[in-house]
Amino acid sequence: MSVSMPEIAPFTAHRRVPVALGVCLMSFAAFWAAQRAAHVSMIDLMVYRAEGAAVRAGDDLYALRATTARLPTTYPPFAALLFTPLSLPDTALLRTLATAGNLALLVVFVRLSLKLVGHARVRTVWWVAGAAVWCEPVWTTVRYGQINLLLAVLVLWDLTRRPAGGHDRWSGLGLGLAAAVKLTPALFPVFLLATGLADRLRGGRGGPWLPHARGAAVAFAGATLLAAAVLPYDSWRFWTRMVFRASRVGLAEDTGNQALRGILARLLHTPDPAAVWTAGAAVLAVLGLTVAVRAESRGRRAWAVCACAVTALLVSPVSWTHHWVWCVPLVLLLWTRGHRAAALGTLLVFWSYIPWWVPHGPGRPELHLGGAHLLLSAGYGVAAALFLALARTSSPSPRGGEAGVRP
Repeated sequence: MSVSMPEIAPFTAHRRVPVALGVCLMSFAAFWAAQRAAHVSMIDLMVYRAEGAAVRAGDDLYALRATTARLPTTYPPFAALLFTPLSLPDTALLRTLATAGNLALLVVFVRLSLKLVGHARVRTVWWVAGAAVWCEPVWTTVRYGQINLLLAVLVLWDLTRRPAGGHDRWSGLGLGLAAAVKLTPALFPVFLLATGLADRLRGGRGGPWLPHARGAAVAFAGATLLAAAVLPYDSWRFWTRMVFRASRVGLAEDTGNQALRGILARLLHTPDPAAVWTAGAAVLAVLGLTVAVRAESRGRRAWAVCACAVTALLVSPVSWTHHWVWCVPLVLLLWTRGHRAAALGTLLVFWSYIPWWVPHGPGRPELHLGGAHLLLSAGYGVAAALFLALARTSSPSPRGGEAGVRP
């Protein structure tokens, strides 16, 4: 009995999903084993746990020094409220839960990234997640027990849940909460605000971007006021003093800092690039937001979101390598839009652990780098700058738009 090709094709396609899932799970299992073999400390998770314990005990949150490294609290008080449950389980169970949670968040992040670029195949989620788990930002996020994937999921959920031409009562919730936990995502509501104002200057009504930005502002204000009600002293200290102390986060010149400030510190051989960084960050913020607003106005939501993400990472005082999980949608966007060479180059940068090829560690050798080492230590920042340049020069006509996104 013969079987026609139309009957075979759906069966073959149906089998591809479990194969992709199986490969992804094997990759995750190997990743988990590698992390255990490396005896990862999950040091940031232990800081979060200590913050949660400080909230429960009523201790001074910003006087806290956690772990043997004596790391300080650097996030807004709302984050500490969310960390309170982390103080309940023992550390072994907490590490297990954090690893499993981050791997689950990676799958969600990949799914949302593929939705952003207009690729909906389920099996692709598993293939991409199985590969993405090995890139340096994801590896380091899980190694430290960081929350980068959670914040990225909140942002992408908010920006992909409806077409660019629509909004509802929940629009802005993810962005506002992400910014209340960590300030870097606050550039996304600014991007929406700028897009709405630009639309008004062209004779439009500023929608849906202005309502979306307003929703983010309300969510941020609500979360921040809730934290102020529960932690009034800590909230006052953070918003009047600690928020201005970028040095509390870590050394600017550390090779792990791939923000503009870190690149300049290593390039100029100074721990504090001060005025040069302030001016450079201001110019870069304007240029990056201009690229993002222009892309969004032309219906290119994926380009706009990625441009805003890398701009936020570049202008932040400190963007550790694990903050750069946004490399996942970046590579997917470049690949699906036909920029294959750029996609492979970006993939190589973020999968090669390139910032750690340079001298680093005790003695602050990053202040004495030269030649190729300087370029290697700026790998993520250079990749981001090149992406912004490409995003600026590859704009379609205003009527072009992107699949699944209304201008």
